[in-house]
Amino acid sequence: MDFITAIQSNLLSPAVLFFVLGVFAAVSRSDLKFPEALYSTLTIYLLTAIGFKGGVAINEAGIGAVWLPALAAMLLGSVIPLWTYPVLRKLGKFSIADAGAIAAHYGSVSAVTFIAATNFLKSINEPFESYATAFLAVMESPAIIVGVILGKGALGGKFSFSDQGVRHALRDAVFGKGVLLLVGALLIGAVCGKRGMASVEGFFVTPFQGVLALFLMEMGMVAGRRIGDLKKVGAFLLLFGITAPLVHGSIGVLIGSWAGLSAGGATLLGVLAGSASYIAAPAAVRLSLPDANPAYSLTAALAITFPFNITVGIPLFFEIAKLIHA
Repeated sequence: MDFITAIQSNLLSPAVLFFVLGVFAAVSRSDLKFPEALYSTLTIYLLTAIGFKGGVAINEAGIGAVWLPALAAMLLGSVIPLWTYPVLRKLGKFSIADAGAIAAHYGSVSAVTFIAATNFLKSINEPFESYATAFLAVMESPAIIVGVILGKGALGGKFSFSDQGVRHALRDAVFGKGVLLLVGALLIGAVCGKRGMASVEGFFVTPFQGVLALFLMEMGMVAGRRIGDLKKVGAFLLLFGITAPLVHGSIGVLIGSWAGLSAGGATLLGVLAGSASYIAAPAAVRLSLPDANPAYSLTAALAITFPFNITVGIPLFFEIAKLIHA
């Protein structure tokens, strides 16, 4: 009954309901549409806000409490593409470029799924380490780099660091908008601390939930427009889009618990491990792996895994974390 109650609580949260509204708007072919500039503004705001708040939390907790789970998170993000790639190649029969692209998306993380998970934990009054944003920051880039290297044929001896696509991937993984904002705001928050937060709290804290609701409505419209692509990606990718977050998320919860995180913190690491990127990874992969079909990776990440995680995955990972800590 606890699991059912958790799912109900998650499904009835404003963020998820606005996501559903966005899906309905797209499916019903409403003329509702966000201007591109507004979408970019919402993205910048959310990444900056969660980065800054995470940096302030690191300042309060101290680097000694953060380094081990952060290192575990970074290693996890790096190795997920290594086992995802052969599964996609051998079982899914995807090309080298497509398998690498999908692996990069699933090794990387979704900031919005992470925010939805923190909202869920707050709604049920479950404490968690507020510096968990650091996990988001360190997991974003390594997976993209590993996935692109695999997609360039590294296992077949065709990979070279002189390849222009690889250089693009390295640059985007380190200096891309999402990574730069998240890591930069994290460092600023770590330097400024609680006193700095007090000066910007009215902007980064109070409006946050409303901005998130708008962003998720836009994500719902994007996901709704990609529902038709499910026919193109096939049954295997549909199954993969649900199985991968279950496996990766469960491993993330186990590793988080091993690293000393609370049940709430382990849940957040599991959510990150089980998520798939649809902001940072697509931008890097588009330039680095031009032969990859974006319909596969984007549809799987945005139309399958993302809805699964924000509705069922988050409360499920929390229940797994509770069982481990019990």
